[in-house]
Amino acid sequence: MAGTATLQRKTKETDISLSLTLDGTGKSEIASGIGFFDHMLEGFARHGFFDLTLSVNGDLQVDGHHTVEDTGIVLGQAIKEAAGDKAGMKRYGFFILPMDDALCLCAVDLCGRPYLNFACDFKTECVGTLETELVREFFYALSYSAGMNIHIQMLSGENTHHMIEAMFKAFAKALDEATQKDPRIADVLSTKGSLA
Repeated sequence: MAGTATLQRKTKETDISLSLTLDGTGKSEIASGIGFFDHMLEGFARHGFFDLTLSVNGDLQVDGHHTVEDTGIVLGQAIKEAAGDKAGMKRYGFFILPMDDALCLCAVDLCGRPYLNFACDFKTECVGTLETELVREFFYALSYSAGMNIHIQMLSGENTHHMIEAMFKAFAKALDEATQKDPRIADVLSTKGSLA
């Protein structure tokens, strides 16, 4: 079915099953073993109107790194697969999202080339059991496996929970815009004729 992807990835560090529908209703079932990370992915699904089912069994006895990074890899692969050849898609999306004290800008380009610009300094080392340095690792892994540009700028913020939540929601809104169809686009929005 167009706009959907179902993937499984198993390594010695993580065992991940993921299903994604880009043009969904925002429903999700998330179980990564890291409560705050689940909360962020639920927000991503709800605010981007993506349907997302995710199950992760990771080596949390080590730390959360492999769980978060590998989830980024698989989600990026799912976005790439679900977007297909990107025919008719707007390709670009951006959003500035406020959440109390936090204000986050996110812009994306489904160009087929990976790049992450991540400008944010978190004020705490953890939110719940999620190490805040892993947020960048998640978006880095996602950008590379999806083949997309992601620019994230935290314009203001004091509360780390709010900052990270604003980031995930802004990314969701930007990605939703980029994957929308525009009837004026007959094939792909590129002078090269391809967004691979």
